[in-house]
Amino acid sequence: MNKAAIVDAVQQVLGGTKVQAEQAVDTVIDSIVNSLKKGDEVSIAGLGIFSAKQRAARTARNPRTGEAIKVAAMRVPKFRAAKALKEAVK
Repeated sequence: MNKAAIVDAVQQVLGGTKVQAEQAVDTVIDSIVNSLKKGDEVSIAGLGIFSAKQRAARTARNPRTGEAIKVAAMRVPKFRAAKALKEAVK
């Protein structure tokens, strides 16, 4: 399933136009991204928790040359699935 399929599903449930459904999906995605940028967690009951995690600086290796490369510290997105989602997928 991709974004277009989600837009189609939202449009079928809500009615209206496909453009309105796409705006609704984009709003949800943008809200999650903006909250993560601020450092907030986004908790969706039955789905899970989106959060941003700080990853420490480290030394990595270039697999082609074997050369050591310094990788800077960064924030990365993290998702923890809710129990209901885990049970549904089983």
